[in-house]
Amino acid sequence: MASSSSATSGALSLGSIPPAGADLETTWKFLESGIDHIMCRLQAGMSYSTYMSLYTTSYNYCTQSRIQGHVGLGGGGEGAGKSGASLMGSDLYNKMTKYLINHLMSVREGAESLVDEELLQYYAKEWTRYTTGANYIHRLFAYLNRHWVKREKDEGRKGVYPVYTLALVQWKQVFFNHIQSKSAKLANAVLRLIEKQRNGETIDQSLVKKVVDSFVSLGLDETDTSKQSLDVYREHFEDPFLQATEKYYKHESDAFLSENPVSDYLRRAEERLKEEEDRVERYLNSCTRKTLILKCEDVLIRGHAETMREEFQTLLDFDKDEDLQRMYALLARIPDGLEPLRKKFEEHVKKAGLSAVVKLVGEPGAGGAAGAGAETLEPKAYVDALLEVHRKNSETVTRSFRGEAGFVASLDKACREFVNRNSATGASTTKSPELLAKHADALLRKNNKVAEEQDLEGALNEVMVLFKYIDDKDVFQTFYTTKLSKRLIHGVSASDESEASMISKLKEACGFEYTNKLQRMFTDMSLSKDLTDQFKARMEQSHPEDSDMSFSIMVLGTNFWPLSAPTNDFHVPKDILPTYERFKNYYQAKHSGRKLTWLWNYSKNELRTNYLNQKYILMTSSYQMAVLVQYNDFDTLSLDELVNATGVGKEILTQVLALLVKAKILINEEKEQYDLNPNFKSKKIRVNLNQPIKAEVKAESTDVLKTVDEDRKYVIQATIVRIMKARKTMKHQPLIQEVISQISQRFKPNVSDIKKAIDTLLEKEYMERVDGTRDTFAYVA
Repeated sequence: MASSSSATSGALSLGSIPPAGADLETTWKFLESGIDHIMCRLQAGMSYSTYMSLYTTSYNYCTQSRIQGHVGLGGGGEGAGKSGASLMGSDLYNKMTKYLINHLMSVREGAESLVDEELLQYYAKEWTRYTTGANYIHRLFAYLNRHWVKREKDEGRKGVYPVYTLALVQWKQVFFNHIQSKSAKLANAVLRLIEKQRNGETIDQSLVKKVVDSFVSLGLDETDTSKQSLDVYREHFEDPFLQATEKYYKHESDAFLSENPVSDYLRRAEERLKEEEDRVERYLNSCTRKTLILKCEDVLIRGHAETMREEFQTLLDFDKDEDLQRMYALLARIPDGLEPLRKKFEEHVKKAGLSAVVKLVGEPGAGGAAGAGAETLEPKAYVDALLEVHRKNSETVTRSFRGEAGFVASLDKACREFVNRNSATGASTTKSPELLAKHADALLRKNNKVAEEQDLEGALNEVMVLFKYIDDKDVFQTFYTTKLSKRLIHGVSASDESEASMISKLKEACGFEYTNKLQRMFTDMSLSKDLTDQFKARMEQSHPEDSDMSFSIMVLGTNFWPLSAPTNDFHVPKDILPTYERFKNYYQAKHSGRKLTWLWNYSKNELRTNYLNQKYILMTSSYQMAVLVQYNDFDTLSLDELVNATGVGKEILTQVLALLVKAKILINEEKEQYDLNPNFKSKKIRVNLNQPIKAEVKAESTDVLKTVDEDRKYVIQATIVRIMKARKTMKHQPLIQEVISQISQRFKPNVSDIKKAIDTLLEKEYMERVDGTRDTFAYVA
């Protein structure tokens, strides 16, 4: 017996289950004993059969079909007209309510003298035990919940809940409200614990989470218990928590900035924001995240935004990438936080670009004139300086500002400013496109050092980086076309693949029309090669005696090649006259109606010396060749005699002769008298005498810009006609704006030029003024 007693000493004994039809007192006495055990000991020592006997007792009482003896307690007159089952349910519900109130009063007493973490530990422990027990009891009264509670709620009775919800309501009213009424004792204890954590102390985060979760669980929707309300959480915890957070970080950030540099504050603010994000994940309700982070951003970032921005320039100047990344990430979190930085960055880039050019050419002169070194400026040095500024700041945008569109726009705007207007360009908008085109020309020539030192394709891509910022793309186009024509004529292109690649890049940037002439030039080169081969084959048959003279001829379309005919009346030397005449006749027979204009100023020749012991091959221009062949018949000639013999103007010929004298082919010991040098010597067998003539180089730039001006007139007129044809009628100012909009990708048109074009089109009757108006035009079909 002793053994048996020992084995069952921890088990719960409730006695015999009340019979069906037992009265309220008998029934409740049996239920209360089991309920009390559950609420205090969480089913410890309770068998499944015991638990089921409690369930059966509750079920039996709620399903009685008639009143046993007297009206149930708590039913009162309210029960009149209702069924016995209804009254019995009411009695049982009232008993359960009174039990919970009494139970919670004893729990409340245990918390009276506790504060801070001890209070939280007690609260969390009791909350866990209470809610777990309430869950078990809720299932004991399943029938009551499904039938009596449901019926009461359906009939509109207030203050009736399923048993688990009833338990939460009582916890809130009896225990929670009492503690909170004492200077928000519970919430303040939580806030003090959180502040300890913010100060670097380790806290029991699971304890905070349990307490905070209880605030959420106590949010009950009185009208619909299936819904969760956050009113209790917000009123008793979230609102004071946010106020405490604002106060804490305002004090901390002010104190920190007064003693530490801004770069350290950026790190601190970044860490604090991450901590608060983590705090939400660990023990706050997710609904608090947005409000909490906005509050922290307001205090930590917006409150010190101006101080951060004042440091921005210093960070840029000293390339403090990590600090820039932090400042960007922080200020990006507040509305309009980045705009002041974008403006400062734009000014920084612009200043860097202008300074880079000043280092090359010096400060700009008076009235916006170019710097002193602008005339001798090397295109490569200029382009490299601009690219370095772009590269460095583009990396900053990518690395520090995450490639954000606003900073990309600031970079582009600044680059457009210093690329088009700087101390090398002065007031001219054509200088940058000219230098960029010349740099591209140098890249695409044979044996250029730039292409040897680095990847040519990469160098061409860098040209396109600056090309994007050029305002006057038509100036670049015309210079580029002129340079390309010379590369093709003189056979000095690095490769056809590189030429095609560059044209493809320009086409992608500006469209088919922009590169149409460039592509037609290559077509002409191919056709010219075929034509030369055909002519040579004909000559080998009909004039084999001339086989010792090799030649090639290029026939180029006037509309596609930017080539100007010589202004002098060049005399074709007798040595090449037969070949010249034969080709002219051959071509005119093949293409009747076409006129050939001979461009001697672009032609080149090779001569072999026969008057020296050493044989040399002299590479010359046609003008140099025309001079030198005169010395087949004479040893000395005057300037006037050479002018008459060659037909080349005196100004050009003087420079031609100066190059020959410099190379020591000719001797100029007497004024305007030129002798053949019988003692000429050179280390090279092939001697290149064909050097650019200054007058021709200067004329090239002048001619290009003149061509650009003429082309612009027609482009503006054609654009106006196209717009008017589509719109039929248009006012003066909108028309000008539309023209600028359509042309600006090609060049920046002057309003005065647009007005002149309108006047020209009015004169030509492409358009007319609308009767009765001063500023409205109509298209004339």
